[in-house]
Order: sequence, then structure tokens, then C-alpha cells
Amino acid sequence: MALNVELLETSFAQVKPNSLEFTERFYATLFADYPQVQPLFAKTNMEAQGKKLFQSLVLVINNLLQPDVLSSALKGLGTQHIQYGVLPHHYPMVGSSLLKAFGATLGPAWTPDVQQAWTEAYGAVAQLMLEGETTLQNS
Repeated sequence: MALNVELLETSFAQVKPNSLEFTERFYATLFADYPQVQPLFAKTNMEAQGKKLFQSLVLVINNLLQPDVLSSALKGLGTQHIQYGVLPHHYPMVGSSLLKAFGATLGPAWTPDVQQAWTEAYGAVAQLMLEGETTLQNS
């Protein structure tokens, strides 16, 4: 599947100035919709965590046209997340919360096409991160 790079880049450029609002909304949504994941963050500095999340999104957007770089980085991120207790069934929860945060932050700019672009992008990101988890488990 080919990602819609242009829509991803333009919509992310609209979110970028509101990174703090976006990450706060993401975690508020994640914890409200999926309270079972809150223990994974019990000892986490949430301000720093929000910055890490946003930096990861910047990494994805900046490397959409460099699939080898992106694949390697995301597999490494997946390997890292398994050490935090993240399991495969957590990925759809994160994806749902991420899409809701994009929708709320973008407002009227959250069109069906933009939503589709981000849904496909998150699916690709999650798949690569899960491959990183699998690699760690098989080594």
C-alpha cells in the first residue's frame, strides 16, 4: 500500500504548532478509552513522554520517502516498547487514540481523506513496530 505522503505532511504541518495540545489530548483519550494501559505509564514523566511521542511522529513524517530509514527506526522502536510492557493488543488502542487526537486537533481539516491517510500510516507504523517486537522475541 502506498501512503498518501502529501496529505500526511500537510496535515501534520497543521498539527505541529499544537504539539503539546495534541499529545495531552492523545494521552487523555488513551487513558479515558483504555484505562487498562495506565499502569504502563505509572513511573513515566508524562511531559517527557509527550515530547517523545511527538518526536516519533516527526521521525515518521520526515522519513516517509526514506522507507529503509523509517523501517529500521520503527522496528527499533518496537523492540524498545516490548521492554516497557507494550503488547500487540495495545497497538489498536494507541491507533484509535492517535486518530481521535488528530481529528480533534485538526478540526474541519480532518477530512475523510486525511483520516484514511493517517489510518493507513498508523497501520504501516504498527506493523513495523510489531516486526521489531517479533525480532526481539525470536532472538
